[in-house]
Amino acid sequence: MVHAPQIKIPATYLRGGTSKGVFFKLDDLPAAAQHPGEARDRLLLRVIGSPDPYGKHTDGMGGATSSTSKTVILSKSTQPGHDVDYLFGQVSIDKPFVDWSGNCGNLSAAVGPFAISHGLVDPTRIPQDGIATVRIWQANIGKTIIAQVPITQGEVQETGDFELDGVTFPAAEVEIEFMDPADGEGSIFPTGQLVDDLEVPGVGTLQATLINSGIPTIFVNADAIGYTGAELQGDINEDTAALERFETIRAHGALKMGLINDISEAASRQHTPKVAFVAPPRDYVASSGKTVAAGDIDLLVRALSMGKLHHAMMGTAAVAIGTAAAIPGTLVNLAAGGGDRTAVRFGHPSGTLRVGAEATLIDGQWQVTKAIMSRSARVLMEGTVRVPGDTLPA
Repeated sequence: MVHAPQIKIPATYLRGGTSKGVFFKLDDLPAAAQHPGEARDRLLLRVIGSPDPYGKHTDGMGGATSSTSKTVILSKSTQPGHDVDYLFGQVSIDKPFVDWSGNCGNLSAAVGPFAISHGLVDPTRIPQDGIATVRIWQANIGKTIIAQVPITQGEVQETGDFELDGVTFPAAEVEIEFMDPADGEGSIFPTGQLVDDLEVPGVGTLQATLINSGIPTIFVNADAIGYTGAELQGDINEDTAALERFETIRAHGALKMGLINDISEAASRQHTPKVAFVAPPRDYVASSGKTVAAGDIDLLVRALSMGKLHHAMMGTAAVAIGTAAAIPGTLVNLAAGGGDRTAVRFGHPSGTLRVGAEATLIDGQWQVTKAIMSRSARVLMEGTVRVPGDTLPA
């Protein structure tokens, strides 16, 4: 039997925020994968090493977690007033599909640096030293992201002293603004309510804030589901029954938000919505061993991604947290003490994160103009990624 040799595809492996992924320029992909569809999905699955029943991604570039089974495709923007089009694919670890339903906020921090380094930004807009503003069109959700990328001697500066909880080493700070972050064209609150009664079979009726901002997110109170809000990954991810309850909550929240038409559809939409639980501040020890004092944070938040508790916080979920905190009466706002807020610092399993948001009530509807946070990004490896030649159709 003759086996097709491997094919080589130019790629860059980057960390952005507390995630990392494989980045491609659209026109570097094989022709069959330059358009949405089965060929593209097959390619990205093989690059990451999915589906992997062993849950290790040994035969691919993934890291077998929701934070590391990520792919990005970038191209010069087709949108007026933008530099780069950013398409994000969340690759399932144990199932053969790629979820294109939402953005990755963490990897958003790496898009600007990649775009500059790969000629996707007009060089006349890049200073010799200073900050380059990169205007990103987030193609999954049709939204604008503004990245402020530090430049030294005409090159992207990656090293620095900015520390981000959830990332071991410091790097250069990249400020990102998520403009008009309400997901899609719908309302920030798809049910029209700041707090809903969410009926979840086998769990009960939970108070929930269902919000579309950054990424569709379901917030519930920690104490309503038997938690304190100070849990670490092992407390949740090693409890199969707990993970099943969270998935049930997520599925019924997705249905109530109008994201799916039938509960069965949730299984093939793992990336969105997210489910998170909140609590007032309390002292706890982060996964790094560092003590987080109640007086240093406004609230506690724990969020699940792709069926597991995230080791820190998804960037898009941080946008949802900032937005909800800025709107009096949501569960997030109430956990932070209530009242008017333009920013919060919340505690997550790896430490803390500050996020700001600007919210206004216009004609009875809440609108958010932007959410802002700082991340960092760094190239880990660049060159070519290889996949077996039979991955794509002949």
